[in-house]
Amino acid sequence: MSPRDTRLAWLDALRGIAALVVVFDHSSYVFLAEFRRELMPEFSTSRYGIMVFFLVSGYVIPASLERRGCVRTFWIGRLFRVYPLWAAVVGATLVLDRWGLAEVRDYAGHSALGTAVAHLTLLQELLATPGLLLVLWTLSYEMAFYLLTVALFSVGLHERSAATAGTLSALAAVSVAVGWALPASALSAALGTDRVVAVAAVALVAAVGCACARAPVVRVSGAVLGGVLALALVAFNGTVPPWEGLVILALMFLGTAVRRAEQGGRARRAAVAAALLVVVCAVGSAYGYGDSVHVTRRGWILGFLLAVATFGAGLAWRRRHTPRWLAGLGTVSYSLYLVHPVLLAVVVATHGRERPDSLVRTAAFYAVLLPVSVPTHRAIEAPAQSWGRRLAHRVRAP
Repeated sequence: MSPRDTRLAWLDALRGIAALVVVFDHSSYVFLAEFRRELMPEFSTSRYGIMVFFLVSGYVIPASLERRGCVRTFWIGRLFRVYPLWAAVVGATLVLDRWGLAEVRDYAGHSALGTAVAHLTLLQELLATPGLLLVLWTLSYEMAFYLLTVALFSVGLHERSAATAGTLSALAAVSVAVGWALPASALSAALGTDRVVAVAAVALVAAVGCACARAPVVRVSGAVLGGVLALALVAFNGTVPPWEGLVILALMFLGTAVRRAEQGGRARRAAVAAALLVVVCAVGSAYGYGDSVHVTRRGWILGFLLAVATFGAGLAWRRRHTPRWLAGLGTVSYSLYLVHPVLLAVVVATHGRERPDSLVRTAAFYAVLLPVSVPTHRAIEAPAQSWGRRLAHRVRAP
């Protein structure tokens, strides 16, 4: 490993662990349904895995933008990082559905054009459009975070990540305390899904395009538009309660604050204060909101706290040796994350769900998934990122 690879290996290890936990969570629907029914009320494995992912993204993404110092090359890097494998997996799912080897979600009541546009923006989870694959919902919050990160960078507030994390988490707690109980996807319910999708898509293209412009006024205006769009959708149009959407964003900015804390001094004190505030507000929000049809508050709280503890353990371990296999698992974690629901859909369509629980079939699923994820990373992800770096080098602003 190069020095840079060694320095970031602990983050790859966390990605790998989170990916395996998410795979377990989803595969347990098929292979370990009885065990899942006992476990989930006590510990939400899905929330644990995705919260670790969000913390890692918060640590890494703003650093990427600041290292580049250029919004234009940042967006090129993100597009070539996220979209190629996403397009391959979505395309494969549609083909398999056509052949009767997988079954996609029912989109009754949703127009084909609106569904396609919502997915292309990656914001479908915030646009009242069910994701073609369940795991795609987290990409909507990643996109919202990108937009907010660019907005803060463009107006010169990117170093106040601790304050941003604290503010978002406090808003989450206040929303629960005052009984702010908007229905899911409130904007789409009031204005119509297709209308909201159209407005959001135009706003997203305008925001990204203008944020990449050379003229300072246009650049800042576009970035601010993107940040406003992200906050509005998370707060008023998510399918999860507003408090949880705000906690997700707060957690990501907490990851950014932790990275800044490595500078020491005031940044470290700010990160500690932000961490305490985010944890207290998140736990308080979940407790005050109560149980839902998807997750119990004790299961959510334990998953959240263990995710924060896992990230903290990884941070404490960062200067020690990370096993190569674990770092390698993190390298292919995006492939693991996107490919596994496709394989599960094929299993369900061809063999149905297992009754009773089967550890053997669970192990067999992992044994197939891991080898499949390596070539998808090497054939799709790695070349696309290389192309993105070359393009970014060509268009880098002076």
